[in-house]
Amino acid sequence: MPTEIRLCQNCGKPIQGRMDKKFCDDSCRNTYNNQQNAIPVNLIRNINNTLKKNRNILESLIPANEELTKTTRERLMRAGFNFRFFTHTYQSKKGNSYRYCYDFGYLELEGDWFLVVKGKDI
Repeated sequence: MPTEIRLCQNCGKPIQGRMDKKFCDDSCRNTYNNQQNAIPVNLIRNINNTLKKNRNILESLIPANEELTKTTRERLMRAGFNFRFFTHTYQSKKGNSYRYCYDFGYLELEGDWFLVVKGKDI
């Protein structure tokens, strides 16, 4: 019965042992799996970092012991705020649509002004 030579999926070396073995050792298995997961993990990490940065910017604008404040688009952009990233939206009874970065939100007003709010328990 001819034996089929199996090669490691990571390094290409011949594998010895069980028939269903895919890697020559644990190091190759870990390296292979880490490479497979690197792209999605980096994407998620970058998105979460942007969301955290947005949240921290909104939080820094609200004075201590206050629940809201007004600011301009320019001030947000100078601080590095990225308007494309937010965690969720909230539609008020008046029909206003707030965008939130975790527990801090903002509402676009007229003339490049924004209302920044500290959210209640979400």
